[in-house]
Amino acid sequence: MLFEVWAPQADRVALQLGGARHDMEPHPVRPGWWLAEAEARDGDRYGYAVDGGPTLPDPRSRRQPDGPDGLSAVVDHELFTWQKPWQGRRLPTAVLYELHIGTYTEEGTFDAAAARLAHLAELGVTHVELMPVCPFPGRHGWGYDGVSPWAVHEPYGGPEGLKRFVDAAHEHGLGVVLDVVHNHLGPSGNHLPAFGPYFTDTHHTPWGTAVNLDAPGSDEVRAYFLESALAWLRDYRLDGLRLDAVHALVDTRALPFLEELSTAVDVLSVQLGRPLFLIAESDRCDPRTTAPRAEAGLGLHAQWNDDFHHALHTALTGESQGYYADFARAPLAALAKTLTRVFFHDGTYSSFRGRTHGRRVDRARTPAHRFLGYSQTHDQIGNRALGDRLSATLSPGLLACAAALVLTGPYPPMLFMGEEWGASTPWQYFTDHPDPELAEAVRSGRRREFTAHGWAEGDIPDPQDPATRARSCLDWSELASEPHARVLAWYRELIALRRSRPDFTDPDIAAVKVVHDEEARWLTFRRGDLRTVVNLAKEPAVIPLGRNNCQVLAAWEPVQPPRPDGEFLLPPESCAVLGPAIG
Repeated sequence: MLFEVWAPQADRVALQLGGARHDMEPHPVRPGWWLAEAEARDGDRYGYAVDGGPTLPDPRSRRQPDGPDGLSAVVDHELFTWQKPWQGRRLPTAVLYELHIGTYTEEGTFDAAAARLAHLAELGVTHVELMPVCPFPGRHGWGYDGVSPWAVHEPYGGPEGLKRFVDAAHEHGLGVVLDVVHNHLGPSGNHLPAFGPYFTDTHHTPWGTAVNLDAPGSDEVRAYFLESALAWLRDYRLDGLRLDAVHALVDTRALPFLEELSTAVDVLSVQLGRPLFLIAESDRCDPRTTAPRAEAGLGLHAQWNDDFHHALHTALTGESQGYYADFARAPLAALAKTLTRVFFHDGTYSSFRGRTHGRRVDRARTPAHRFLGYSQTHDQIGNRALGDRLSATLSPGLLACAAALVLTGPYPPMLFMGEEWGASTPWQYFTDHPDPELAEAVRSGRRREFTAHGWAEGDIPDPQDPATRARSCLDWSELASEPHARVLAWYRELIALRRSRPDFTDPDIAAVKVVHDEEARWLTFRRGDLRTVVNLAKEPAVIPLGRNNCQVLAAWEPVQPPRPDGEFLLPPESCAVLGPAIG
C-alpha cells in the first residue's frame, strides 16, 4: 500500500505502521510530498512523525478510532457492500430535514438514527441534512469544532456507521446531505500546522486563524479541502454538501475556492451519473454565491436564506434584538419582501452591521430553488441562551402558520429535527472537551456572552454538563400526545400538498404575489392558482382576496370558503391554503 503525506517544510518524515517504522522518501515529481510503500489492511493503525517529532494522525485520515489525537486507521471503502442502488434526488423539489446524529436519539448513533428514518419518509421529507460528523473531542458536541475532514466521528459509528445510515436512507427513498466545515478546524486535536501551512496569519475568522486559501502553499490546502468534499460525495454516496459559513473563507485569488469546488462537483456528478449539489451558508446576501459560473457567479447550487428566517421569526415572536432589529420595524413587510425578492438586505442599510448590506437578486434569471426557506435551524435555536425552540413560546396555531409559510413558500423548505411535531425539548449548546482548560474557557465564554445581554449567569446551561446534551435529545414519546400529534398531522398535510401541486415548486420568484396588513397582522401570498393565508393576530381577521372560486385545500382550524365577494374569515393565529379543488 502506498502512504503519502504533504509536509513541504520537513527535512525527514517517518511512517509509523503498527510496530514498524518506515523512513519516507521525497516524492519524485510532487514537491513537498513524501511517500512510502508498506503492507497494510483495513483497520491497521498508522501515523507520521515529522523531523523526529511525535507520531501524529494522517492529515487525510479516513478514520480516527481513538479520537482526534490518536493514530489513524486504514479504511478500505471497497469492503462495504451497498444494498441499495441510488440514482439521487434533485434539489429543486426537495424538502430537507436538518438532523444532528448525537441528539436525534438518546443513543446518539448512526444506527439509532437510521431506525427512525421511516418517520421522515412518512412525513414526506426528501433529503436528510446531517450536521457535521467529522471527529471532535469527547463523545458529544455540535460537530463544528471537528478536525480530520476526511474522517467520521467514532462514537457515532465511524465510517461503517455512516455508510449503513446512508444505505438505510436510500432504502427509504431519502437523499443525504452532509454539513462540512472548511472555514476553520477545532481548537483541540488539530495537528495540521505540524505538517504544513494549512493556516495563515494574513486573515482571521471569528474562530481564529484562517484556512490558507491564498497565501504560499495554498494550492495544496485548496486541494486538501476540495478532495475531501469529493470523497464524501463519492465514497459515502451522499447527494450534496452544506458548506458552513462560506463568508469566512477569505480568498483573494482570481479563481475563488468555491468556484473551483462547484466545478469539481459538477464534473463528479457527470462521472457518477447522478445529481450532486452544494448548499452554502452565507451571510453576504450576495446572489453571486449561487449564480452560474458562466454568469460570473460561484456556481453553488443553493444557499440558506437567513433573511427569510429573520423576517418570519420577528413576525411570529416580535423579537427585535441584535440582527432582528431591521426586520422588526415592519415584520410583515419584511416577510413580504423576502417572499418576493429573496433578500431583505439587498443594498439596504443594516443597523446590526452599521452599513449597507447585500445585493439585489435578478428574479428574471434566478430560480427560487437557489434559496432554502426555514423557520428554525440549529443556529437559530442553539445559539439562543437557553436553546429554546419556537414551540417554547408560540401557540400551536402560530407554529402552524410558520409551517404554512415555509412549506408552501417559493423556496425549497428545510425543517429542523423535531419541529414537525412542535417538540418541547430545547436544543442547547453542548460540548465534551477532555481538556479542562478548554472546557472552562468554553463554559465561561458562553456565560460571559449572555450575561452581557442581561441573562443571569446561573440561567445559562453549562455546555460541559452531560445534562445539557441530554435535555437536547428528542423525546419521541411526544408524537402520540397533543398538541404534538396535531402539529405533525399538519406538517404531513402541507408536505403532501406541496408534492401534489406543481405551483408550489414553480421556480419563478417574480410570479409570487403578496398582500399584507401590518396592523391587522395578516398576510396572503399567491403562487399560480394557489393562495396561502395566515392570520398572526389574536383576533379573527376578514381578509379580502378578491372575487374568486377558491376552495379550502387545507386549514389549521375549520373555515368556510371565501364569500362570493372574496372576503375570507380566518380565526385567530390560524392559516389556510386555498386553490382550485383537487381532482
